[in-house]
Amino acid sequence: MRQRTAPGHRSEGHIMKIGIIGAGNIGGNLTRRLTALGHDVSVANSRGPHTLGELAGETGATPVPVAEAARGAEVVVVTIPLKAVPDLPSGLLDGAAQGVAVIDTGNYYPQQRDGRIDAIEDGLVESRWTEQQIGHPVIKAFNGIYAHNIVDEARPAGAPGRLALPVAGDDEAAKKAVRELIDAIGFDTVDAGGIDDSWRQQPDTPVYGLSADVDGVTKALAAAPRERPASFRA
Repeated sequence: MRQRTAPGHRSEGHIMKIGIIGAGNIGGNLTRRLTALGHDVSVANSRGPHTLGELAGETGATPVPVAEAARGAEVVVVTIPLKAVPDLPSGLLDGAAQGVAVIDTGNYYPQQRDGRIDAIEDGLVESRWTEQQIGHPVIKAFNGIYAHNIVDEARPAGAPGRLALPVAGDDEAAKKAVRELIDAIGFDTVDAGGIDDSWRQQPDTPVYGLSADVDGVTKALAAAPRERPASFRA
């Protein structure tokens, strides 16, 4: 059954071609929200398009191989385990639209999933590492939201209790495009600075998993400790 769109959430902007790489909890619910807004969504996972029939049938998204997910896309969402990022196809973004905005939803879970990544253990910010792997700037967003909230907590602009998400990145045009897309999905945003500032939204920081408005998210970002907690080190 197709997800119903919350009232007031039909997109008023232009329809975009969006590629989503990863069809887990975050990728699946972003597919649901973005197709509900009328965007042309291609979705890919590591197991192949034939495994995405149910999600495609529910949403109208187009299942594609990973290597084709970014073709013509104005926005590409990379929402896969961090350890899998180096295995993405070479030249993944070569066929994307000029100025493509790449959203990185990733988190480093060394003990739980990803194993040790030396550069991150030595202090490199997670999303900076991801940029190096894919050879393209990224916008850090959606990494700390509970997946179900993407569908369940979407609210029209100005609605009481509307949740806010931190968004970090160096490319101001791409960041603006991502923030506008998040607003259309149903959330406010807080500019969390450049990618080198995105440690403020990594796992176990005050904003990670926080359901709060703009003021609450802003205060949580400011309260983040710089040192990575032991539970998120290898």
